[in-house]
Amino acid sequence: MKKILVIEDENAINDLICINLEIAGYEPIPFFDGEEVERHLKRKDDYALALLDVMLPGKDGFFLQKELSAHGIPVIYLTAKGDLPSKIKGLKSGAEDYIVKPFEMLELLVRMDKVLKRCGQAEQEEIRIKDVVISEAKRTVRRNGKEIAMQPMEFDCLLAFWKYRNRVMTRDQILNLLWGVDFCGESRTVDVHVANIRKKLGFSDVIVTVPRVGYRMEVLE
Repeated sequence: MKKILVIEDENAINDLICINLEIAGYEPIPFFDGEEVERHLKRKDDYALALLDVMLPGKDGFFLQKELSAHGIPVIYLTAKGDLPSKIKGLKSGAEDYIVKPFEMLELLVRMDKVLKRCGQAEQEEIRIKDVVISEAKRTVRRNGKEIAMQPMEFDCLLAFWKYRNRVMTRDQILNLLWGVDFCGESRTVDVHVANIRKKLGFSDVIVTVPRVGYRMEVLE
């Protein structure tokens, strides 16, 4: 389980991020003060990623980013400072991404996933759900040892459900993950992919319909 530093001084926001990271399968480590983070890094630095606010008590995020980079920890800024000079400063200092509050939690998880892959922190090679084994690297799916033919979009849809498992995902969110934010097609396209995945993998009780909203993959871990 990947450890994620959550460096945010507002308790409610820090708690919300940590709860969602836990649901997504990460181990969040919360901090609320810049100087506390600096002291902590001298003792422990085995973190896959840091989510970093700019405006912090003690040492601010721009100062901490240098410390985190020195320890080999990639950084995504999460901040209310949306002005262009701050964005440029944050990205030029070596941060992997810069997200302005307020933000959608699903967007954060997607961006985290991209950064972790870019930094060599890819997901586990094999994913097991009931009698199904998914290989992200090989893009194969087996059920009871037999390979199941999956269309590319079916595989990507299945992988999206896994990565954001136990979370409700709207059809539009799924479409944006698969095709990008500019997709202008019919949202019911998702229903076709879900129906095919359920039939091929026996996932009628794994990918459940949330009426008038979308779908959720229910996995006990």
